[in-house]
Amino acid sequence: MCRLLGYVTGVPAPISASLGEGLFGQFTSLCTIHCDGWGMAWRRPDGIGIRTSPESALVDPAYAELAHQPLSDAGMVHLRWATDGLAVSPENTHPFTDGRLALAHNGSIAPIAELESLLTAESLAAVRGTTDSERYFRYLVQEIGAAADEPEPEAVRRTISALHHRFPTSSLNALLLSPSHLYAVHVNSAATGPIRSVRAMYDSADDIPLGHADSSGYFAMAYRVRDEAVHVISSGVSPAGWQPVPLDSVLAIDLGTREVAVHAISTVTTAAGPRA
Repeated sequence: MCRLLGYVTGVPAPISASLGEGLFGQFTSLCTIHCDGWGMAWRRPDGIGIRTSPESALVDPAYAELAHQPLSDAGMVHLRWATDGLAVSPENTHPFTDGRLALAHNGSIAPIAELESLLTAESLAAVRGTTDSERYFRYLVQEIGAAADEPEPEAVRRTISALHHRFPTSSLNALLLSPSHLYAVHVNSAATGPIRSVRAMYDSADDIPLGHADSSGYFAMAYRVRDEAVHVISSGVSPAGWQPVPLDSVLAIDLGTREVAVHAISTVTTAAGPRA
């Protein structure tokens, strides 16, 4: 269970300056909870640049160094809070990349064995860690690659819809960077967040970070469109000036034009109770 931050800018700019130092500081402060590693991925002319670490972003100087460099005009930042039972290790740290696509995930897809069963032998051979998130990424790579004649946004929407039907109570929230788009997946309508664990960390409910006190807030995502940049972010920072990403949708940001399109996915009805 993690935090996500994505950006598409007119020209390469440091994410700290593009988002704003104050908001970026708010985002980074969420490492008090999401402390099990960090990662950044960004578009390069020859593919994807990436840096990950199993250390908290609050103590790893490389995080601040990269955040203040103009790495690219499109990329993402991930703060990890490891799902119970999954190791804090380099190979489990997001984002994951194959050199062309990159993905960072906020959620848990279970059972992992069922997700793994969807992978071809070739996709499975590329897996290095133990997370559901890496298997989610490899499935997206597999299915997008198999849909070469289909517009990429439709292939992403269709694949996410299929996973939602297969795992209706899982959170598929993610950022996916391709050569043409940054996708924000906001699919979690029957997922339950780690709210009891969050509440146990604080003596007072007033101290809990924004959006972390209930599942709907925990999995919320928002985006902001400005002349110079489009950003998308998980809950935890001030919502002023941001629009909610519609629930059970994929937000597609064109890297060339910065145009934003919302693609609804087909949903399923579950017997899940209220999200605590």
